[in-house]
Amino acid sequence: MELSAVMLAGGVLVAPVLAFVTSFLLWPGVLLKAYNWYWRRRLGLMVRYSHSGSYRFCYSTRGTPGGITPSLLLLHGFSATKDMWLPVVKYLPRNQHVVCVDMPGHEGTSRTGPEDYSIRGQVGRIHQFVQSIGLDKRPFHLVGTSMGGNVAGVYAATYPTFLSSVTLICPAGLVYPTESEFINRLRELEKGEMDDSIPLIPTTLQELNDMLRLCCHTPPNLPRQVQRGLLANRIPNNDFYKEVFMEIVGEKSRHSLQENMHLITTPLQVIWGKEDQVLDVSGAAVLQAALPRCRVSVLDSCGHSVALERPRKAAKLIVDYLHEQAVGDENVKKVS
Repeated sequence: MELSAVMLAGGVLVAPVLAFVTSFLLWPGVLLKAYNWYWRRRLGLMVRYSHSGSYRFCYSTRGTPGGITPSLLLLHGFSATKDMWLPVVKYLPRNQHVVCVDMPGHEGTSRTGPEDYSIRGQVGRIHQFVQSIGLDKRPFHLVGTSMGGNVAGVYAATYPTFLSSVTLICPAGLVYPTESEFINRLRELEKGEMDDSIPLIPTTLQELNDMLRLCCHTPPNLPRQVQRGLLANRIPNNDFYKEVFMEIVGEKSRHSLQENMHLITTPLQVIWGKEDQVLDVSGAAVLQAALPRCRVSVLDSCGHSVALERPRKAAKLIVDYLHEQAVGDENVKKVS
């Protein structure tokens, strides 16, 4: 009797462990998606879908609008997903209304064609998303990183009345006084001195590690199976990533933020990793020269992937900025 109970208990315990190990070895990509699901649940984020006509947006959200600080809408970078913000959301106040959306064509958001992947096309789609979930009912704070930073900046220049303030994290779309390692490699690619490989679209484990070293000042020490999982989840999307990449580095989009930054009237915060090898930190000075009132924070020992390398610091800077803007608005109301 006791032996049977022990065997039953052993079977109950061993089965999940074996399933976990098997999944980790055979389907590491699936396991990583399950881990993100678990992390979202722990943080109180729920995945939702909204529609604008036949177009579908996928997003995760926590909290409700109408608090002391405005809602946060977070735009991820090229070839990432809404889940890239999980490390940052971890350090945001639990009562902060936050929305993380999959950018056009990425993850659960509709995949259409090049017209939606240019920066202008993405700005238009993000505005549709804002309207589809009712985020346009009161001014919100927009955060964008890299490609998402380019989109956020052009959005601010195009739809200023919908925003309370903006945070750009290592944004693309500028003319950088100092060219980065990534930009130099792109120039070589344009000259035809390299093969068709694009540094941000890995097809092998070696290329994945090269990408991590390019994006992070201190690359994460990932187990081999985790690396395989990351690659397995990316490779089926590589043709799409190439299509998007060619749009955002093309003539219409490459300098979109540079061409529109003079139109930004919304309070602006800029966060940049000092060791960014993808988009050089000298871009921060470009924004500050054009918009002298913007708040610039340069993070030491940090590369392009601020949300991964310095999530606690990024969250604190954003929250502090929100509170400062809220206090400023209150003072203005009292004076008037």
